Amino acid sequence: MGRILFGGTAALLICLFLSPKFIDFLREREFGQHIREEGPEGHHQKAGTPTMGGVIIFVAISVPFLILTDYDWRSVGVFGAMIACALLGFADDYVKLVRRRSLGLRARTKLAVTIAISLALWWVAQHEAHLAPTLRLRFVDYQIDLGPFYPLLIYFVVAGTTSAVNLTDGLDGLAAGCAAIVLLAYIGITFITGEDDLAMLAGCLVGGCIGFLWFNAFPATIFMGDTGSLGLGGAIAGLAVMTKTELLLVLLGGIFVIEALSVVIQVISFQTTRKRVFLMAPIHHHFELRAWSETKIILRFWIVAAICCAIGFTIYRQSIG
Repeated sequence: MGRILFGGTAALLICLFLSPKFIDFLREREFGQHIREEGPEGHHQKAGTPTMGGVIIFVAISVPFLILTDYDWRSVGVFGAMIACALLGFADDYVKLVRRRSLGLRARTKLAVTIAISLALWWVAQHEAHLAPTLRLRFVDYQIDLGPFYPLLIYFVVAGTTSAVNLTDGLDGLAAGCAAIVLLAYIGITFITGEDDLAMLAGCLVGGCIGFLWFNAFPATIFMGDTGSLGLGGAIAGLAVMTKTELLLVLLGGIFVIEALSVVIQVISFQTTRKRVFLMAPIHHHFELRAWSETKIILRFWIVAAICCAIGFTIYRQSIG
């Protein structure tokens, strides 16, 4: 427990200390957020807000983790997936900001890198951490042997989680707060099963997210960018793989699932009927256009995230007796 508290506190304090200097650095170089024309009208005033804040999150997480870790293969696998996804997000942000390519990296480039990250995570999970290639159904206490399809499961977890967290990153503090709640649940999951190194890493992640929220809360003075959202998605996906909670993640990360599903539903509905189910997707924009304040949306989404995590954690606790 001491390492978890120390790591989380250290990550929080590093983030609080370094963020003002990093924000000034980004402002000097005009690394500001571009706002889509088709986005909600209220977002246009956020144009120019420094982005790529994910860099400071992962610096704050990495320092205490690398000092305190026992270099257990499970935690190394999660940390590696997190950094790799963050680097992919950084490259995407860099292309958008510096090379002025609004769409960032090409889709096939992102796909290829995501596949490579998933295969590396699979190798660590099965060949170094010696996890069985199974899918655990904790609702009914049953396991499915996936055999050669296990890497495919890991790819879906990594790609789905990073995309869902990225879609959630649309309001000040929304993605960071929801991620902190999910990661807090993973502290509990890893702590009760004695996976101390994973618990310490999850603690560092929570501390980094909370420290970043100090500056990212409404009205934000910095955004995390794809660097932050993809990196946090990679960390959550890695924790799900290493704790055998890939399916339970659908509930633990329920708020991210809701955001992703709203986009899928909107696209399918418009392509088949030419009608929109939501005023705008992801769903947090729908509530914006219904005149909900940004703060109300964020707080209520945090509440939903907490409820989903509480239910998921209870199911996990019961599944291990």
